[in-house]
Amino acid sequence: RLMRTGLGLIVLGHGSLVLGAIVHGSVLRHVAGARRSVTPEYAAANVVSVCSGLLSIAAGIVAILVSHNLSRAALHWTLLSVSLLNCLLSTACSVGLALAVALTVHSRGTHLVRGCNSSALPLDARSAIATNDCPFNTTRIYDTALALWFPSLLLAAAEAVLSGRCCLVALVFQGIGPCAHSYGKEQV
Repeated sequence: RLMRTGLGLIVLGHGSLVLGAIVHGSVLRHVAGARRSVTPEYAAANVVSVCSGLLSIAAGIVAILVSHNLSRAALHWTLLSVSLLNCLLSTACSVGLALAVALTVHSRGTHLVRGCNSSALPLDARSAIATNDCPFNTTRIYDTALALWFPSLLLAAAEAVLSGRCCLVALVFQGIGPCAHSYGKEQV
């Protein structure tokens, strides 16, 4: 089971990493523009998403190593520390992405197009601008951002759950916790 969890973390981590790169390339790069006026919530959520993906890959690799070397206590402690850190970071990523989605939906996308130089910005980012002085298509930024943030949010939540499971397994291997003696190493 631990090997499957490790493989799941590796796959989810790669997905989160790729989605974070796509969000940066297709949304945040255009939105920031020359004035770099993207709100810090969007940038922080994207950076934490990419870091969470990288750490999930590392936690998955450590979980696979532990599944093959059950007697090495140093690997158990490494799994505990990496998976606990990844669980916290993935949870923070989920909260940050939920905040980014909530801000975007609440403002109808106006925070996303704030870096546009057009004085004719509408109240809704999905409506077309009569004189589009923006270097990007303002009507698609809103939909693209939300379409990429929702899967990122789901991946980060799944990473947090699997990392929490790896953390519990590492505690069981060390004999810590209430269920440490009821599970054998073969069951985990």
